[in-house]
Amino acid sequence: MGAMQTVTAVAHRGAPYRFRENTLDSLRCALGLGADAVEIDVRLTRDNVPVLLHDETLDRLWGHPRPLRSVSAAELSGLTAGGVPTLEQALAATDGSRVMVDLCGRVDRRTAAAVLDVVRQCGAADRVYYCAGAEAMLAVRAADPAAEIALTWTTLAPPRPALLDAVRPRWLNYRFTLVDRNLAARVHRAGHLLSVWTPDTRRSLRRLLGLGADSITTNRVDALHALRAVD
Repeated sequence: MGAMQTVTAVAHRGAPYRFRENTLDSLRCALGLGADAVEIDVRLTRDNVPVLLHDETLDRLWGHPRPLRSVSAAELSGLTAGGVPTLEQALAATDGSRVMVDLCGRVDRRTAAAVLDVVRQCGAADRVYYCAGAEAMLAVRAADPAAEIALTWTTLAPPRPALLDAVRPRWLNYRFTLVDRNLAARVHRAGHLLSVWTPDTRRSLRRLLGLGADSITTNRVDALHALRAVD
């Protein structure tokens, strides 16, 4: 069976062309469109509740310039009419499906522990995996020796062996424009799975399928699902 059939289709923030990103409607829609997993952005409120928001502030999506870290979970619910889900709500809405948690902003051990605690309490540890840069993934690894990790890497220079030994990622997660046949081969030769983000055109999706990407995170998961079915 080739990569075309086995690639994991990951919906970036849900289905953002149909519903507002990182909302429960967006996540549910993406799963209905054929996503194998949904990618969500997680940050903490002032009272350390993990919620789904990519940006530092509520400005772009919700029209409030306030930083999320200055708002309690209860205030957030009021400001957005309940529109920003908690991680707990998102895990309930995606029950049974894989969830890729992108830890946004500065992530220390306390932040990572707060997120992983919710995942554990929800009984979702076996279907949740984590992505972000080295600092955040080191914090996740410290909080959970068994966590599944996709180390986000933004340069062509490979991660240092010492970092890989410390993080023990299952996936290396690259911006799709960096990926060519040589990089894909190097990742696979080192024993990792290749995850890419965020191609949205059919041409880019087709190219990455052909290169053997193991996982593709896209804003158009319906297009990826259709290509995968044809190929």
